[in-house]
Amino acid sequence: MTSPDRLAPHRDRGSSEAGKRSPDALHFDSVTKSYDTQAGVVEVLRGVSLALVAGEALAITGPSGSGKSTLLHLAATLETPTSGSIRIGGEVAHELAERELAAFRSRRIGLVFQDHYLLPQYTMLQNVLLPAVAAGGRGEGGEGVEERARRLLRAVGLGARVDHRPAQLSGGERQRAAIVRALINRPSLLLCDEPTGNLDAETAASVADLLLDLHAEGDSALIVVTHSLELADRLPRRVELRAGLLTEAPPRPAAGG
Repeated sequence: MTSPDRLAPHRDRGSSEAGKRSPDALHFDSVTKSYDTQAGVVEVLRGVSLALVAGEALAITGPSGSGKSTLLHLAATLETPTSGSIRIGGEVAHELAERELAAFRSRRIGLVFQDHYLLPQYTMLQNVLLPAVAAGGRGEGGEGVEERARRLLRAVGLGARVDHRPAQLSGGERQRAAIVRALINRPSLLLCDEPTGNLDAETAASVADLLLDLHAEGDSALIVVTHSLELADRLPRRVELRAGLLTEAPPRPAAGG
């Protein structure tokens, strides 16, 4: 079992090329998070270290209340650590001023939650474009941002639904649109909190297929927090969060073994 002190990305750190690599997409260094309550201080994370490189995909599992969502919120810059440091692409985003932090988050981080959080008054296309509008609405590689949005919506089977509002779509369709929204700005870090938690088994499997396929097409680092071991087992790496510490999860036994 890997020490909980340091969970490094899957790469050869001893290679002569190691010093030439770009910074980790995400790097937690001895991160703690605690909350003051009427009953006293509650320690949620107790010295978590973790690193992911671009293109890596990781599942985080663990019992309810173990701090999985807290860890994800820290990675998303939605909360600040009590101690330790968090770097995203080599930058300590939590040290940025509030307005700069919001712009950083919009450009660099994609978020998918258990609930889709689509705005009911907007169409699918408008919902998908909202993060791009917040980031200045600039496309990359000669592709306009609206063109990219329409292409991604077609890729997830929603090409004929761009003018529909969320109430006109199924739960699975809304979650697919939420994934496209998270990817519209080509984030370097894609964070998913129970992305299939509200879906039936068949729809959850199709959404998981989509999420992994779209991730494979880019170079973002992917973290999926989930209670579903079926989903977790589809990612190449899994860690468990227990008692505020991370450990590398052992491989699950093969079916029938």
